[in-house]
Amino acid sequence: MLGLGPADWQAIELTFKLCLYTTIILLIIATPIAWWLASGRSVVRVAVQAVVALPLVLPPTVLGFYLLIVLGPRGFVGGALESIGLHHLAFTFEGILVASVLYSMPFAVQPLTEAFKNLGPRPVEVASSLGAGVWDRFFTVILPLTRGGFVVAATLTFAHTVGEFGVILMLGGSIPGETKVLSVLIYDHAEAMNYEAAHRLSAILLAFAFFTLFVVYTITRRFEVAKV
Repeated sequence: MLGLGPADWQAIELTFKLCLYTTIILLIIATPIAWWLASGRSVVRVAVQAVVALPLVLPPTVLGFYLLIVLGPRGFVGGALESIGLHHLAFTFEGILVASVLYSMPFAVQPLTEAFKNLGPRPVEVASSLGAGVWDRFFTVILPLTRGGFVVAATLTFAHTVGEFGVILMLGGSIPGETKVLSVLIYDHAEAMNYEAAHRLSAILLAFAFFTLFVVYTITRRFEVAKV
């Protein structure tokens, strides 16, 4: 189908798995961070906001290099895992999953922070005064009123993870079935001068990027219109 070979489908499957896991993990982690960032303007919050946004301006190879040091066999995390009989995380799927979560974090935190700021404290205060508990307030008030932010955060996180290259290559290399995702496979095809195969995969990513932006702009427009 589409002229793709087994190696291409394997990379597509691995990429989809990485994107799905990254999106689920980030929505869980980013929600409390975004809520905390939206609830004040202290210097500490500004500092945390800057740390979260670092991947937007940091070259991916820099983040990949430091993660390789930390998660490798002699690193702080990798060495600790080795000392208790586990394997370090460099050149593994788990390692590139950690990298993807860190690298895509601003694409989850920032839309959620804006959604929580737009919500304001009033609906939550009213629900609290009526006796709603923490989880009741989240699932019956916060989540329905900020669902647009969650959809945008999930869409941007998934799409950004699809296109990751520098971080993945530095930390994971190019191991088929383990770390060779679509972007790395395109690079391998181009290096081998197999431009036809690289073109097919690049066209798929191009179409996916357009579809993602179309979805994001449609959702954003819909909620802007609804607010007016």
